[in-house]
Amino acid sequence: MGILCVIPSRIASTRLPRKPLLLIQGKPMIQWVYENASRCRMLDELVVATDSDEIAAVVRDFGGNVCLTDPELPTGSDRVATVARDYPEHDVVINLQGDEPFIRPRMLEQLVVPFVQENPPLMTTVAYPFLNAEEFADPGVVKVITDTRGDAIYFSRAQIPYFREQVNVPVYHHMGLYAFRREFLLTYTTLEPTPLSLAEALEQLRAMEHGYKIRVCLTTERTLEINTPEEYEAAQHFQYVE
Repeated sequence: MGILCVIPSRIASTRLPRKPLLLIQGKPMIQWVYENASRCRMLDELVVATDSDEIAAVVRDFGGNVCLTDPELPTGSDRVATVARDYPEHDVVINLQGDEPFIRPRMLEQLVVPFVQENPPLMTTVAYPFLNAEEFADPGVVKVITDTRGDAIYFSRAQIPYFREQVNVPVYHHMGLYAFRREFLLTYTTLEPTPLSLAEALEQLRAMEHGYKIRVCLTTERTLEINTPEEYEAAQHFQYVE
């Protein structure tokens, strides 16, 4: 089974301008993502997909593979699918966001393991337990609830479910990391936008609203995703442990 990992990376960012090129402990963010992903031995190919000549030049400078994509593509998934079309020999495609500088190889392994098991899914993602009530209440944190088989029931920025009774429920902190069967990825990017995906601004809901399932892979490991100036400052002191 061939596994392709694509890192979509764009220069435009409203909260952190030129985010992929920002230095973290002296090294560009995109380099952190690429080098940490490359430590996953299950990957057969690793490519950065970008619409920026500047990002492409930085990736080439540190020895990475890069593909320039159309700047008019609406989402990171579309950039990933564009690259995947050139790799028909690969069965599984990972979409690794370019703002995950401290991604651990083990997380990528957990993401693709279901594809080599019996009854493989079409799509997988990763989630981990909440640390505290404040994290659960944060609308910047995406929550996912799963069914008894480990498939997602719903993703939301809101606090879900509503706890009328205090019981243990399978609700987790969702991490924006995905893997697809290659054929499904190409289908997924053709699906029409859906009401819930637009309301929540969560692209993965589009697959669910069209009737497809997403397998949620649980991990106990955590990373520091960089979306805000505060998270960027925290990254300067983050101790990466492989």
